[in-house]
Amino acid sequence: MVHGYFDGELDVVRSAEFEQHLQGCTECQGSLANMKALRASLCGSELYERASAGLQERLVIELDLGSRPKGRKSAFAFRRYWMAAFAALIVVLAFLFILGSRRTESARLSAELIDAHIRSLQPGHLMDVESTDQHTVKPWFDGKLDFIPPVADYSAQGFLLIGGRLDVVDERNVAALVYGRRKHFINLFVWPARNAGKVMDSSGSRRGYNWALWQSGDMDYSLVSDASPADLRELRELIHH
Repeated sequence: MVHGYFDGELDVVRSAEFEQHLQGCTECQGSLANMKALRASLCGSELYERASAGLQERLVIELDLGSRPKGRKSAFAFRRYWMAAFAALIVVLAFLFILGSRRTESARLSAELIDAHIRSLQPGHLMDVESTDQHTVKPWFDGKLDFIPPVADYSAQGFLLIGGRLDVVDERNVAALVYGRRKHFINLFVWPARNAGKVMDSSGSRRGYNWALWQSGDMDYSLVSDASPADLRELRELIHH
């Protein structure tokens, strides 16, 4: 959560939780201090260099404008060149903005999903329906959600379906399927995608938990667990095999 806190992207509750955590965590204190120092260094650096007096002349030559009469036509061509360059810059910046927005969205969702996983580990919260039979778990969601999640048992591959429940992610009801992997619980969250491409294919670790987030077809998926990243990758491949 250090990056989200530093960029001011956390809500009031998570900011307060992080600030409380920050008081006793030297690792997070160091990371935050490094970010502040980097920002200060960049702001204080003279990264701008004024173009030399001969830049315009060289550009005119490179654009094959040197043989044209000097005057309005050359000036117009020069301005047109810079307008095209400016337009290209706007396109690049727009792309970076969209990419950054999607990364921020994935970071926010991953934080919510980890919170949901941690809540599920409290006594009595892990499952609403407990069964290793996919034909029992899948019909249980009928009428409780506006979609039916895909449910499969991968016990032969080492991932035992043990039940499911309703949960809330991104301000909507989602299906949570629970799998067992050795002594670990894995939550598979499934919900209909609101916007194509809104969720980036991403994964990571936070607060001792590993997560993977992706979109496939018209559905969003996420795996969260303290099982290894390799286990999550293997289960993801089984889901879409």
